[in-house]
Amino acid sequence: MLNFLKRKKNEETEQPTRQNDSTVDANELLEDVQEESSEEQVETELSLHPSWKLDEEEVYVYRFMNNEHPPLKPNQISLAGFELHHMDDQISVGAFVRNSLNKKISFNETTLLLMTEDGTKLGRKEFDLSSLDELPAKSSRPYPFIFDENDLFVPVEEVPLEGWKLAFELKKSAQKHSLDLAESWQQSLASDDVEKLKEYTESLQPPKPGEVNFMGLKAVQADSGDLHVTMLIRNGSEKNISLQQLPLQFEDASGEVVARGGFQLDNFDVKANTSKPWTFIFPRAMIDTDSLDLSKWKAYPTQQNHQSEE
Repeated sequence: MLNFLKRKKNEETEQPTRQNDSTVDANELLEDVQEESSEEQVETELSLHPSWKLDEEEVYVYRFMNNEHPPLKPNQISLAGFELHHMDDQISVGAFVRNSLNKKISFNETTLLLMTEDGTKLGRKEFDLSSLDELPAKSSRPYPFIFDENDLFVPVEEVPLEGWKLAFELKKSAQKHSLDLAESWQQSLASDDVEKLKEYTESLQPPKPGEVNFMGLKAVQADSGDLHVTMLIRNGSEKNISLQQLPLQFEDASGEVVARGGFQLDNFDVKANTSKPWTFIFPRAMIDTDSLDLSKWKAYPTQQNHQSEE
């Protein structure tokens, strides 16, 4: 297990960052928490992981850092960051996990956020905190957290060594999946149409966390024979996504693929937790039938086949 003090002896170029705390009520993370009525503040005693083998000097340093923590209120869980390192394509973070409950606790899969002090998210990762082992009552345990490059919302080198904090991601209640309109759509649609599209988007079951999917909205064939297909691109991720090229195929009511095309997209971004409508035009030359039946149809990227419109 990573021991920051041992790393420190070989890495003198990055100095320890100052402590940053993030505190939540225990019942927001754990089940069956019986709240204590006491208002007395709780000091958390240092508790080292059973697998750690430290010398006296290292124990002293951890105890010293732990003693700098402010007391907690009853029924609180806290993350107190004390160290952050850049490691090639990773970020390693050291933090004390603090427990003010009058009983030992344990965690399972828990999602943590790496943030700036003003709340800007730098990274997000789900950790299996069963490896933290049981945290005794009214205790504080130092522990390492590793964020890989793919867990970060910014390049590794842009993660600041100071002014950061580690926080628990709490489940958001009734957060709406919202509409993201391109500027060209905002200018061309009437305000009533924008409002209807917004209401429709928010009425849909949102995508699963991290999922990106495509939903058909409208398909019409122009007098020229071109096929205009409007899709809702739905981003359930907490990251913005950027699409540069999208290969689409289209099935009409016959169930056969009647049109295929590859579409180049210029600076096409879909913001986190939003849906963005866009119209794709299949030229007549891409359509394999002279009699399209649009009473039922389906359009999807060639890699997936799960969005349709009746």
